[in-house]
Amino acid sequence: MFFEYPELLWLEIVPFLLVLHYLYIELMSRRPHLRVSVMLPWTKGGFSAAALLRHVPFVLKILALVMIVIAMARPRSSDKIDKVDSEGIDIMLTMDVSTSMLARDFVPDRISAAKDIAIEFISQRPYDRMGIVVFAGESYTQCPLTTDRSTLINLMKEVQTDLIEDGTAIGNGLATAVARLKDSNAKSRVVILLTDGVNNRGEITPQMAAEIAKTYGVRVYTIGVGAEGMAPYPVMTPWGVEVQNVRVEIDEDLLAEIAESTGGRYFRATDNTKLMEIYGEINKMEKDKVTIDSFPIYKELFTGYALVALVALLVSLILDLFVLRRLP
Repeated sequence: MFFEYPELLWLEIVPFLLVLHYLYIELMSRRPHLRVSVMLPWTKGGFSAAALLRHVPFVLKILALVMIVIAMARPRSSDKIDKVDSEGIDIMLTMDVSTSMLARDFVPDRISAAKDIAIEFISQRPYDRMGIVVFAGESYTQCPLTTDRSTLINLMKEVQTDLIEDGTAIGNGLATAVARLKDSNAKSRVVILLTDGVNNRGEITPQMAAEIAKTYGVRVYTIGVGAEGMAPYPVMTPWGVEVQNVRVEIDEDLLAEIAESTGGRYFRATDNTKLMEIYGEINKMEKDKVTIDSFPIYKELFTGYALVALVALLVSLILDLFVLRRLP
């Protein structure tokens, strides 16, 4: 709290002088007196509430005067408000959800690791609009572009395999993501496409989807996930689920071609740590411009002091008119 006119607080000396004057009148001035032989009749009377009550109106008036001076000095409080002006980036996270993403060369598996690291990436970019596209044998939008981080993270957690027909339709996934970005007015539009396989399904070829992305100025970062060589993969057998080693096949040439043609970059992730580093690198490359303007918001506090003064004066007036006049 601060005062807009602190110099007016010097007026507080007035109630202080009035108190001194009142004490002088009550305690120091000469009064009529009577000599008596004994004090017994007066000492038995004890404490007189009426004698104390007649001082209350003066105390209330002094309190009112103190409050009025404080209110005149205009007490205020201030708080700082930050206005964020962001030239954000629109990002579509495009994720492969084919059953091969259940391979356990990542911990605990590819799809779980990809989701957890993507959620961390989402949390690090509070000013961007982001969305989610998933694909396997076909593709669909899991979450359109939004700034609602909690909704986006919850929908990312719900991503899993077996939601759609199996396969790897990279072209369809990329085309769906570009369709979500083509009408965006953001200064930068980005697709982060993550897959662990070779395109084998879909009506749109990856090259055609990359050409569409290039036409709309959408930059594509591609990530191939999978260990080198063989990877453990859970396979259903007549005796239950067994983990078998299967060969990792990623069309790295295709992913590099898509990224290069759109001005992006191809990355290869072989474990959780490498995938986290890749998202960190993309985070550094795609920096948004954020301007924060701070300005104060003031709150007037004089009304509380003025209200106390008003109540004190009203109580003092009631005591003078209806109580003290009836005292002996």
